[in-house]
Amino acid sequence: MLKRKKPGQWVAMMMVGVMVLMGVYVVCTNPGFGWGTVGRYLFDIRIMSGLLTTIELTVIAMIIGFSVGLLVAVMRMSDNTLLRGVAGAYIWFFRGTPLLVQMLFWGFAAVLFPTIGVGIPGGPMMVEWNTNDVLPLFVAGILGLGLNEGAYMAEIVRAGLLGVPAGQTEASHAMGFSKLETLRYVVIPQAMKIILPPVGNETISMLKTTSLVIVIGVGDLLYNTQQIYAKNLQQIPLLIVASIWYILLTTILSFVQARIEKRYSRGNALVAGRA
Repeated sequence: MLKRKKPGQWVAMMMVGVMVLMGVYVVCTNPGFGWGTVGRYLFDIRIMSGLLTTIELTVIAMIIGFSVGLLVAVMRMSDNTLLRGVAGAYIWFFRGTPLLVQMLFWGFAAVLFPTIGVGIPGGPMMVEWNTNDVLPLFVAGILGLGLNEGAYMAEIVRAGLLGVPAGQTEASHAMGFSKLETLRYVVIPQAMKIILPPVGNETISMLKTTSLVIVIGVGDLLYNTQQIYAKNLQQIPLLIVASIWYILLTTILSFVQARIEKRYSRGNALVAGRA
């Protein structure tokens, strides 16, 4: 039986409805939004180029972040005190300093090290290259994003690994698996159901965080948007264009994340049912 709504609920619904209509009216009628300009620049070649760069930054930075995070997580769980200390220091440093500051350091790396090369410690350099050639702005942006993400990913991966029952590891060792084989074939596959949800959230966050590369001049979506409105002075419409693409990509990533989580949940349920 359906419950009848109380008078207070009807009043609240009407108030919310009126506010929504007022918001839609303002958005549609305020000339400052410049919807004509939005439509004109939505598929502009410069916007598309920046969008592609944003996607590249997101994908590569997440690959680096996950790879580094997995390595650091394993180091933190190691019996070796030195490895645990190095991993802890890495996480402490990259989580303790703002990403924006790290990005600027990578952008100005040539100030600290004008050249990078291979040589004898304290002696002459055998081979050396200009740092700006080895570390262009795009690579600097990837390193800034990827290494920072690695510190957060390490804690996510470590939580997933610790979430696997110790009995699984003991059973694997009893069957003759080495530590590396146990980690690869037993622990990591089971830890994925714990790791995947936060990894999906980190990927969505990374998509938006890539906009920080604007401080070192990498031509991502936001940077190219800024370059356009610096010339035509249409700041709001161009920022709306960037927002539309960010929201679209975020929506796609959220959908993919939900599908992957559902698939893993179904797989875990089948395993539990057979057990």
